[in-house]
Amino acid sequence: MTGSKEVIAMIKISTPHHTAETVERPAGTVTRRRLLLAAPVVGFGGLAAVFATRLGSDPSQLPSALIGKQVPVFSLPPVQGRTLGLSSADLSGEVSLVNVFASWCVACRAEHPHFLRLARDKTVPIQGLNYKDGPEAAARWLDSFGDPYTRTGADRDGRVAIDWGVYGVPETFVIGADGRIAHKQVGPVTEQSLGETILPLVERLRRQARGGSS
Repeated sequence: MTGSKEVIAMIKISTPHHTAETVERPAGTVTRRRLLLAAPVVGFGGLAAVFATRLGSDPSQLPSALIGKQVPVFSLPPVQGRTLGLSSADLSGEVSLVNVFASWCVACRAEHPHFLRLARDKTVPIQGLNYKDGPEAAARWLDSFGDPYTRTGADRDGRVAIDWGVYGVPETFVIGADGRIAHKQVGPVTEQSLGETILPLVERLRRQARGGSS
C-alpha cells in the first residue's frame, strides 16, 4: 500500500472463554476514548476547586444586591393568632430588624433567645417574616418559644422572601429609618454578631436618622 499508513493500535481483550485475542483499532479511536474517560476527572477537579473556595468563606458575609436599597414592596397577612401583618410600609420611620424564620428551622431555635432578650429590653423593634410555614405550625412555634416580634408576615409560598434575596432560614436584615436595607445576616444571629455588627449599626443608623454624624 502506497502513501502514509494508518497507525494501528494493538489491543488485547479477553473473550468469554478467558483466552486472549488481538484486535486492531485505529489510534485515533484510542485517543478519543482516553479523552472521554478523562473529561469527568477534569470536571470533578473543577467542581472541587469551587467547593473548596466556598467552604473557606464565611456564609454570614454573603453579599446582598439589596444593601442600600429600599425594601421590596410587599404586604403579608399576620401569622395565625396574631393581629398585625407585615408590609413594606411598616419598615420605615424607625430602625428595625427583619428576621426570616420558620418552625421547621433548627437554627432558628438557637438564635431565638437573643430576639426575646432584645424585645424584652426594647433594644430594637423586630419584625418576623415567617417563611414557607403552615399556619398552625407557625402559631404553635411562637406560642411555645415566645413571640419577640412586633409584627409577623406569613410568607407561605416564599415569594416575598425571593424578592428579599433570601438564601434560606434564618436570615436577619437591619433596616434603616428610611426603609433601606443596611445589612444582611445569613445564618443564626449570635452574641458576637449582635455585639460586633448588628447593634453598633443600629445605633449608627439611629444617629443618622436624628441628623447626627455617622
